[in-house]
Amino acid sequence: MAEDSAFFKKLQNHMVEHQLKARGIKDSRILSAMGAIPRHLFVPEPLKEQAYEDHPLAIGYGQTISQPYIVARMAEASLITPSCKLLEIGTGSGYNAAVLSELAKVVYTIERIEPLAEDAKSHLKEIQKSNVFVFLGDGSLGLIDKAPFDVIIVTAASPEAPKSLLNQLAKGGRLVIPVGDALTQKLLRYTKKAEGDFEVAVLDFVRFVPLIGKEGWTL
Repeated sequence: MAEDSAFFKKLQNHMVEHQLKARGIKDSRILSAMGAIPRHLFVPEPLKEQAYEDHPLAIGYGQTISQPYIVARMAEASLITPSCKLLEIGTGSGYNAAVLSELAKVVYTIERIEPLAEDAKSHLKEIQKSNVFVFLGDGSLGLIDKAPFDVIIVTAASPEAPKSLLNQLAKGGRLVIPVGDALTQKLLRYTKKAEGDFEVAVLDFVRFVPLIGKEGWTL
């Protein structure tokens, strides 16, 4: 077991140095978070040795865990502070929520696929994350009962930014979301200036699985 821990820690350190720092991720809190969360615990057993490689990994049900750089890039673009109340759309295996929980005060995360939500809860419990709360539901509609949010991060691509998510941002809040079709997507950041008034920044070109839901893509 100790040998396994040392093996994965070496891979994790390499990830931070060569996939994050070397590609321009500068926020020390994000680098620290991604150096602390054991990514290999959030992927299927046959893929554990690939957990720290520079590509997404399948986690079942047609879903993926994003490549490490994208996790860091979205977190950095969200401008997360320690006092933030954060909503994540698309829990997946729970890895991204675990990283975000190191950066924000509280993380709410929504997953539409029940077995993934249950697995995420188990993974988060294993690493003793008490400030992450997993919900089952349609992420495109957000979580109105817990709004407003300082940050909303969407880990699936939508044809446009869901109005429900924009409406659930606090003033000054940021929504980071991939927008586009199956082939061409842009990572956008919406910053709420006032009710109905948003500043939009294009951050990157990306490719994510579709956001399935009432205000996303339909099955």
